[in-house]
Amino acid sequence: MIVEPSVTDLLKLVDDRYELVIVTSKRARQIAEGAPVLTDTKEKSVVTIAATEIAEGKVKKVC
Repeated sequence: MIVEPSVTDLLKLVDDRYELVIVTSKRARQIAEGAPVLTDTKEKSVVTIAATEIAEGKVKKVC
């Protein structure tokens, strides 16, 4: 479960929940496959890292 950043905060940056899930999951998959992490965090969960990157504006739509 993602506590920080909150889903409410993340929804301010994307159009809807569906898009949030897609962007977060694609970015998490990239990180899991070895892509460099764009944020300074000690978090181990790739999903939380991806959500943090989105919240910081470092990741937008991932096609």
